[in-house]
Amino acid sequence: MGILAMFRRRPHERAGFELYGAAVAAARSPALFAELGVPDTAEGRFDLVTVHVGLVIRRLRADGDARGAALAQAVFDAMFADMDQNLREMGVSDLAVGKRVRWLWEGFHGRALAYEQALDSEDPAVLPEALARNVWRGEPPPGDAAARLAGVARAQAEHLGGQGIDSLVTGHVAFLSAEDLLRDA
Repeated sequence: MGILAMFRRRPHERAGFELYGAAVAAARSPALFAELGVPDTAEGRFDLVTVHVGLVIRRLRADGDARGAALAQAVFDAMFADMDQNLREMGVSDLAVGKRVRWLWEGFHGRALAYEQALDSEDPAVLPEALARNVWRGEPPPGDAAARLAGVARAQAEHLGGQGIDSLVTGHVAFLSAEDLLRDA
């Protein structure tokens, strides 16, 4: 591999960043913070991004088209390139960035796996429990916030499942409005 290969774009890099950006935009819906009491902290925002990016990656990996797996990797790569950049902008030292990114990666991986298993479970209580454990660190606000967030996640997963790979490969993905989903719940 020559030196110029380092400067070539990977086939799905742009689409991966666009899908990641759409997931972040969906995760930043003010309703998720105001109506569900998700902490408006770096950790709370990371948890909501994890839910939405995890849903996109789950959708892509479920596709029979080989582009789905490659695009899922591109979304993952985009997320952690962004995390690296954000940590540096927040003033985290170069020596600590790698450790922090690894910690975030481990957190993302564990949560995404738990949410995927919960979405696939026949027990409807599994997803709200996983969300309560991670998003609110086991102490959701009084009421049904975890169940409502689970409803949002399930609706988003179903909606993503209906979007074709040809559109996703071009970086186009649509999320449902969290405000509408919470209003209808």
